[in-house]
Amino acid sequence: MNRRIAGYDIARALAIFGMVLVNYKIVMGTGQDGPRWLVLLAGLFEGRAAATFVILTGIGISLLTREARVSNDPVRLENNRRTLLRRAALLFLAGLLHTSVFSADILHFYGVYIAVAALMLVTPTRRLWVVSGVLVMAFVVMALTLDYERSWNWETLEYKDLWSPAGTVRHLIFNGFHPVVPWLAFLLVGMVLGRQDMRHRGTRRRVFAWGAGVALAAESLSWLCVHTFTRSAGPADEAFVVAIFGTAPMPPMPFYMLAAGGTASAVIAASVALGERYQGAALLRPLVATGQLALTLYVAHVVVGMSVLDAMGRLGDQTLPEAMAAISVFCVVGVAFSVLWLRRFRRGPLEATMRALTDPKQYSEAATK
Repeated sequence: MNRRIAGYDIARALAIFGMVLVNYKIVMGTGQDGPRWLVLLAGLFEGRAAATFVILTGIGISLLTREARVSNDPVRLENNRRTLLRRAALLFLAGLLHTSVFSADILHFYGVYIAVAALMLVTPTRRLWVVSGVLVMAFVVMALTLDYERSWNWETLEYKDLWSPAGTVRHLIFNGFHPVVPWLAFLLVGMVLGRQDMRHRGTRRRVFAWGAGVALAAESLSWLCVHTFTRSAGPADEAFVVAIFGTAPMPPMPFYMLAAGGTASAVIAASVALGERYQGAALLRPLVATGQLALTLYVAHVVVGMSVLDAMGRLGDQTLPEAMAAISVFCVVGVAFSVLWLRRFRRGPLEATMRALTDPKQYSEAATK
């Protein structure tokens, strides 16, 4: 059996920290209320942490199905596909339930991403790149021909007809927080990365160099385009230019997709390098444990963390330093919980539940070992 790559767990932990930061900023209503340096630092995580998480999911899918793909065993491929489809269905349903508590939930989007990925397990790598590009450009066409702002109240971040059939589909596919078009591209890129030998130093260096280079180029070109086209533009035209050429996650235009995908790839490569270089180091173990409980901590930061903030009257009208304090507390508690939990159990509570419900045979076999 292949050794688990600790670097992926490290990257997963970093993505969780980033997602907690972004989501707590939203629900605590910080806006730009805080020191300039802190506002800029926190802004670096917007849309990047979630993209990292999605790419890591694609990597996980490729690793899960590697033996079946390499052997081209139709029975094993079908078993892998069924497992993934069961996981997709469970995540979709759990995500819809989660959305009733937290409107920016990503799990139900995951359900669709994984369902599509299950149908593309043996798709050639080149075709995965092509489909990714098509998804990015398809969103541009959709954004220019359809009403991206439909149903949104940007002041409150409420989506007025989220639970109607048309609203649910529109939010899921086109103008939600993580729409399938184009966000599925991140998962497909992850599937490509998962087919590479990231234990090989040369591979890691190439992925890091390409990721960092693409991110830097996208950010630079975005800055150049925005500053060039807004020099003599009015407020309405300026907002349009920023939406088209900016690197904010909403709307997810090409510069954002390139910047976020490149940043995520570089972070993942660096995390794997760190894990390989300092394999088993005591300082990295808490991060590895945290990454292994990513699903549990994602749900907990909403169900537990936001409930505590609500009880304390901290949802809305808070400053960024206050939000950072809450974020730090949750992350420290989450790391401690992960370490203590894994001393007694093999998997996190939700991770174990997911495996038991979607792959009961392997779960029961592993439980007896």
